[in-house]
Amino acid sequence: MGTFLSHAVVPIAIGAVALVLLAGLVNMMRGGSGNLSQKLMRLRVLLQFIAIVIIMITIWAISK
Repeated sequence: MGTFLSHAVVPIAIGAVALVLLAGLVNMMRGGSGNLSQKLMRLRVLLQFIAIVIIMITIWAISK
C-alpha cells in the first residue's frame, strides 16, 4: 500500500498542485481575469491540503 501511494498517488497530487500554480501564474502574467486568479488560488490551496494529507498517509503506511 505504501509503495503504491509513494510511487503513484503522491506524484499525481504534487503534479496537480504544480499545474494549477502554473495556470495561475500564466493567467496573472497575461493580465487575465482576477476572478479566475482567485478561483485558481483557492483550488491550489485545496490541492496542497490534499497533497499534504496524502503524503502524511503515505509516511504512516510505509512506517507500519
